[in-house]
Amino acid sequence: METTNIRPTRMELLKTKGRIKLAKRGLDLLKLKRSSLIMEFFSISKEVRGLRGNVRELIEKSVTSERLAEIVSGKLIIENTAFFQPSLQVQVNSKNVMGVKIPQVTMSKQKSFMDQLYEMISLPTSLMETRENFVELLNRLLVIAEKEIAMRRLLIEIDRTKRRTNSIENVLIPRLTETATYIKMKLDEIDRETFITLKVIKGKIEERVEESV
Repeated sequence: METTNIRPTRMELLKTKGRIKLAKRGLDLLKLKRSSLIMEFFSISKEVRGLRGNVRELIEKSVTSERLAEIVSGKLIIENTAFFQPSLQVQVNSKNVMGVKIPQVTMSKQKSFMDQLYEMISLPTSLMETRENFVELLNRLLVIAEKEIAMRRLLIEIDRTKRRTNSIENVLIPRLTETATYIKMKLDEIDRETFITLKVIKGKIEERVEESV
């Protein structure tokens, strides 16, 4: 520990003790934040595992319905229907979880009542089912992407919080504690020297008083 720049005064000791108290409070908050982030990470991870299983089933269902629609309607009808489908709009917002911005993805499409009526009349059921399956598949994939990005950001923040926690717990607090101990030791030493000096002075004064008498 560098002691050349440390002033062994009571004010410095009080200031160092205040910094230790503040560091411990910050450490408790960081540990609480890390625990909350880890809980959020595992919660999202559990959701993603379930979604991935559902996606595999939905992919098989979508491909099967597409093959059936191709047999019933032909590839040209499928291509024409796909060409005239309204474009999908994907909107990305974010929410704040313990200082981490997590994406929230929503998908929408503009569609009029006439479009829906036309499709119900003109399109075969197999083709409409295929379209709905693939729209649902895209929705699921967007949700999985959203969750995986959130997990990645949470992991980065967990690692950053862990490094800050370790730095405060294993470096800053021990260093401040060592400084406080050094200042206390120096102050005790100064107090002892002052006491001895005062005792010697008192003895000399008493000697002179006795000599004068």
